[in-house]
Amino acid sequence: MCQGQVLDTCIIHYFLKNLFKPNYLDSFMRVISGQAKGTRLTEFKDSPVRPTLDQVKETLFNILGYNLSGEYFLDLFGGSGAIGIEALSRGAEKVIWVENNRQSQNLIYANLEKCRFWNGGNESSYTKWKLLKMDALQAVSVLEKSCLTFDVVYVDPPFAKNLYNEYLNVLSGSQLLKASTLVVVEHNKKNSLEKIYGKLSLEDQRMVGGTTLSFYRLK
Repeated sequence: MCQGQVLDTCIIHYFLKNLFKPNYLDSFMRVISGQAKGTRLTEFKDSPVRPTLDQVKETLFNILGYNLSGEYFLDLFGGSGAIGIEALSRGAEKVIWVENNRQSQNLIYANLEKCRFWNGGNESSYTKWKLLKMDALQAVSVLEKSCLTFDVVYVDPPFAKNLYNEYLNVLSGSQLLKASTLVVVEHNKKNSLEKIYGKLSLEDQRMVGGTTLSFYRLK
């Protein structure tokens, strides 16, 4: 084989390798504490997913605490999976993500595998977590039929879509909440939320840069 043919073969090999390479990379996000502490999470290039910043996540889990043993955690807009993975790392009994975007679903799987909470096998054999591939409103109905209640419900819809009223009112009337459930809403500080949504009442707010965390409980 002549030198030119060798060069052409190398170029083709490089092209094919990168053409089918997964379109994701390590991000600035990391697991802050617990079993997977320090693991850098993954994000897709040019992803529409807006990840929760580490500073916001740290503020949230400073309030929720280091040890979440025995707690059931629901993330209604899974995104990268970072919030639920932090809860798993801190010992949560069960984490459920809801995500209807295929790219985001793959991102959650990639991060679960990276943190060694999944080995790529049959999902049904994992009792500590579940990914529901559906819309958040549909998931509320599905979860009610399973008779599950949650200690923490995290609500972080796309900022621009302003879905807070609809989802918080549905949550308020659902069977997923108990008296002690903490509903946490992440939103842009420019989006002012109501103090009351049905039976949910605002208990506290924390601001981190341009992001606000609003904490609700049943009144």
